[in-house]
Amino acid sequence: MDAISFGKAGLQGWRAKVADAVAQPVARNSGLTDDQVRAAVGAAFFVLSVVYVAGTVKRLTARS
Repeated sequence: MDAISFGKAGLQGWRAKVADAVAQPVARNSGLTDDQVRAAVGAAFFVLSVVYVAGTVKRLTARS
């Protein structure tokens, strides 16, 4: 599995629509391809999810 496949794996539903909307304009103004931009957006959503879950677990363990 390459980085682009990994980044695009998390793009479902509204996240995929966001990635599709920004992919072409960002790719035009940068040296990246559409797929690379979509993968970056997917990776960003993945990182945000991990941060959210980690924060939730931290708050849960702090209560115990």
